[in-house]
Amino acid sequence: MSLWLVTLLAGLLTYGTRLSFILLLDRIKVPDWFRRGLRFVPVAVLSGIILPALATYNATLNLSLRNPQLYAGALAVLVAWRTKNVLLTILAGMGALLAIQLLLGLF
Repeated sequence: MSLWLVTLLAGLLTYGTRLSFILLLDRIKVPDWFRRGLRFVPVAVLSGIILPALATYNATLNLSLRNPQLYAGALAVLVAWRTKNVLLTILAGMGALLAIQLLLGLF
């Protein structure tokens, strides 16, 4: 029961935080530099999530050429750049990682 309560509370807090920004930014005049800066928040957050996952292998930092996640990530970047299709990018990256792991006997 406590797990459901914590999950519900976390969801309400997240929703409340997001709603407060929507309501406040509609009523308060924020400087243009602030609005321009907000455009970079999604890129920064995604980079903060994705880059550590690509740079670590077996829970250690691994930037060598023996890290299959780097190859899959590089392919995903190329697919994203060429197609601008999020679903295709995800499928290409996941498929490449699975194929590399199968070929190397890591999976």
